Amino acid sequence: MADSVLVVGGGPSGLMAAITAARVGAKVTVLEANEKPGRKLLATGNGKCNLTNMRMDPSVYRGNDTEFIRKVISHFDEEQVLGFFSEIGLATINKAGWVYPRTEQASAVLDLLLMEAADLKIKIKTNERAEKIHKELTPEGESVFSVKTGTWQYTADAVIIACGSPASAVRGSSDDLNGFADFFQIRREDFLPALVPLKVKGDFTGKWAGTRTHASVTLVVDGKKVAKDTGELQLTEYGISGIPVFQISRFAVHACRDKSLVEAVLNFFPEWTEEELRDELATRVENRPDKTMAQMLVGLLPEKLIPIFIAQLTGRSGQDTRNLSAAQLEDWLKRAAYRLRHFKVKIAGAASLGQAQICSGGVLAEELKESMESRSISGLFFCGESVDADGPCGGYNLQWAWSSGYTAGISAAYKGRC
Repeated sequence: MADSVLVVGGGPSGLMAAITAARVGAKVTVLEANEKPGRKLLATGNGKCNLTNMRMDPSVYRGNDTEFIRKVISHFDEEQVLGFFSEIGLATINKAGWVYPRTEQASAVLDLLLMEAADLKIKIKTNERAEKIHKELTPEGESVFSVKTGTWQYTADAVIIACGSPASAVRGSSDDLNGFADFFQIRREDFLPALVPLKVKGDFTGKWAGTRTHASVTLVVDGKKVAKDTGELQLTEYGISGIPVFQISRFAVHACRDKSLVEAVLNFFPEWTEEELRDELATRVENRPDKTMAQMLVGLLPEKLIPIFIAQLTGRSGQDTRNLSAAQLEDWLKRAAYRLRHFKVKIAGAASLGQAQICSGGVLAEELKESMESRSISGLFFCGESVDADGPCGGYNLQWAWSSGYTAGISAAYKGRC
């Protein structure tokens, strides 16, 4: 049993690791660089905190070893997560598999975690950023970790690195992992934004800014369909956002890094077939024969999208259909129906790391044992966003935080011999 465990980072995975280690008897100290722990947790799920997903599918996780991710999640799965939070006093609600606190307040989750930590006499040192971590020998010849901050030097039998990633930097994230991993020569994947808005090429995005609409988004890389998702699409001054964009963004970011041609195809009517949409347009032409194309689209397409769509379809903003022959009208109806379901935009990249909910990247799974301990440095553990594992929206990333934090915590308490 490790007498002392030091956790670097007081986010979701770090707090879970600390609580788990303390529950089996370890003396635990958490070093948190910010004024308060759990700042990023407070922002998850738009402040509602999507704890986990009861339709957990480990195959949707991404990283350099998805089988490793699956095994770690099995150590502390979604049912065990619910049991843990119920035990410490959290009532939950299940929304089609997405689990939230019944209060829909992330603050309740954090408060209960901190109460549990206090009951276990876990020391949480805030405004304490770990600057250097190394191993040294005590006068008795025992190997311990020395962790230096700006104000103090701590020693511990085991260290858990749970300092997260640079995602959502304004919420207290960091890239401290890079320095620690590089010092110990532990291989890692560079951090890139994931679950992030995407930038679109073109001068029209300012015109559609502020629009929200139901749509599907298909990511196309070098002409091949890579990913697709459907939901509320948010159109911004710089591009596209919303859950369907977040779900495909990881693949877009990696493709942009590789200098590929990256496009997104927006389908503004995923609930209709192309033929059904063509018939709807034909009905509108028949009922409004004296109206322009733009006027006929009122009530069908969000207002700000109408001139952009017309311009892309015809190159003009106010063309009408009154002077078209039957053949020309049919051609227009088919082209319009197709374009409304295949509105293609070129992706220029992603928004900043600060706007990303999470990052891809981190310590490679092959550098770690299933216990989350480093294969090369005995007693050094990693969890949460410090590891190359990320998932889609829906509670998957917090599930990884709980599972990996639990595994690292109990393993560190027993020095990997649990």
